[in-house]
Amino acid sequence: MIRAASASDAAGIASVHVRSWQTAYHGKFPQAFLDNLDPIQRSDAWRRYFSTQRHSQEAILVSVRQTEIVGFANIGPSLDEDATLDVGEVRAIYLSPESQGQGLGCELMSASLDALLSLGYKEATLWVLDRNSRARGFYKAGGWVLDGATKTDDGLGFRISEVRYRLKLSN
Repeated sequence: MIRAASASDAAGIASVHVRSWQTAYHGKFPQAFLDNLDPIQRSDAWRRYFSTQRHSQEAILVSVRQTEIVGFANIGPSLDEDATLDVGEVRAIYLSPESQGQGLGCELMSASLDALLSLGYKEATLWVLDRNSRARGFYKAGGWVLDGATKTDDGLGFRISEVRYRLKLSN
């Protein structure tokens, strides 16, 4: 089941966030950074996120199996300087490692794109680590195409390089 998230979901989202990063970015991020990711700190950050005034055109969706959050997506207006008002962004989409390969990512992405379309966006973008071949294959299989934009970020204490994908949304 996919549903809108609330502040009460912060711990579940944080758990997925930390475990998925530790798996997806193994060998791509410094191991010490990954080892020091803390679900409690991440949970606090998600609680703060939910308590702040957010843009009316954004949402957090969660994938729930039985009572456990196994994935989440963060969607909203594109944060890119070159974006127009009709461009939304999949800012994050993660599944717990044990939930990958079961079609849940496709389900969560589909719900995210439907939500962006219902919010009035005509196109969607997303950024992905340039060395994350698994995620890039997932996006390509879903019809996403590279649009040529790249960026680097040193905000985590080390340099990461990302590429942008784009997808036209339609009814």
